[in-house]
Parts: sequence; structure tokens; C-alpha cells
Amino acid sequence: MAESRELLLVTDDTFESEVLRSRIPVVVDFYADWCAPCRVAEPVLAQISRNLAGRVKFAKVNVDESGAVAQSYGITSIPTYLFVAGGREKGRELGLVAPTEFRTVLKRYFEFV
Repeated sequence: MAESRELLLVTDDTFESEVLRSRIPVVVDFYADWCAPCRVAEPVLAQISRNLAGRVKFAKVNVDESGAVAQSYGITSIPTYLFVAGGREKGRELGLVAPTEFRTVLKRYFEFV
């Protein structure tokens, strides 16, 4: 999966600085290159990221390359979306989220969105 400008690739080494210490809420997409639903989700996440630029950060973690982060959050299924604000997990969604539902999911975890 090619990295897009809207989705920040985060690794085991950069997870803390980019996600946990972020000043704005972060949606973390745990994915793998071989995962078909993950590839379907990427353009949807990229579009939402553009729409919410500056208010919500969208990051992605390749579970095959950054296993420590995935393991520390108990990621056993992909795609999994982790919603983080103030360095804490606010919630998670498992599996592909329909584009029309993603905004509702964001509002559930990030009140101001």
C-alpha cells in the first residue's frame, strides 16, 4: 500500500511521538499490504483526512512491519481503527467501516468532530 500524503505512516519507533504525543486526536489504521479490505479503506480514510485536516490526524501502522505496537494494543484483526486523544485510547473499531458511517464513528470518540 503506497503512502498517501493524508495518511501518515507510523512505525514502532514513531508511534509515541506521532500518536501518543499528538496535540490533536489521531485515528490509527492498523493494516497490512496483503489485506484487501485495508486497501479498500485507504482512499476513504484519505478523503476524510483531507476534510478534517488540522483537527484530526490520520495515521497507519503496518502490522507486519511494526509488530510491537500492534501487539501492545492487542491487534489481532485488520483493519482495526484505534481512536486516540490526549495519549489515551478512546475506542476502536474492527473491520471495514462504510464511508457513510465513518463520520458517525468519529463523533462517537471525538465529540468535537
